[in-house]
Amino acid sequence: MTMIVTRVHVARDGTLTGRAPAQVPAGEHKAVNSFNPSRNFDVKDLPDIDLGPWPNGISLGTGNIYGDDGC
Repeated sequence: MTMIVTRVHVARDGTLTGRAPAQVPAGEHKAVNSFNPSRNFDVKDLPDIDLGPWPNGISLGTGNIYGDDGC
């Protein structure tokens, strides 16, 4: 897998446009996009996913997560 960093433009209708570097061959590619918005967002806009209750007896103390050496 090759990581390519480029700038894109997102239109109001959600259309994404940009220009790939010359080393990217023409054709269809699978791409993963990560956006760093320049404006603040509202936490209430994040999805609410209920994964159910915590398992009985679960212990999330640091002693259970990290080893004796702290790593």
